[in-house]
Amino acid sequence: MTEKEIFIEQMKMRTKKFAVDIVKFCDSLKKSKATNVISYQIIKSATSTGANYRAVCKARSKKEFFSKLSIVVEEVDESEYWLEIILDAELSNNNETLIVLKNEANELNKILSKARGNTY
Repeated sequence: MTEKEIFIEQMKMRTKKFAVDIVKFCDSLKKSKATNVISYQIIKSATSTGANYRAVCKARSKKEFFSKLSIVVEEVDESEYWLEIILDAELSNNNETLIVLKNEANELNKILSKARGNTY
């Protein structure tokens, strides 16, 4: 495998793990109307991050690659936003996991934004 192929596979695994970890984390949130809405939103954005990254890997052109990667960047950024809301509103009993997830969202955001920036 080339370095590029290894990177692609690592990012596929990493974005999928991020989605799974978010789903599990949402089950641990304090139960309230707010967490129901936020859980729904963050699960959508986190799972979309992984699913759309897979679509990026199937892009048929540079333009399609850039477009799909832009969606991934938006979705991971939205996930990071919801994690910030959970933290600031004190909706979690598990701040250790919350911080780990927030850091992972931030790292993914940086990596994917840089990859998008290197497209053109």
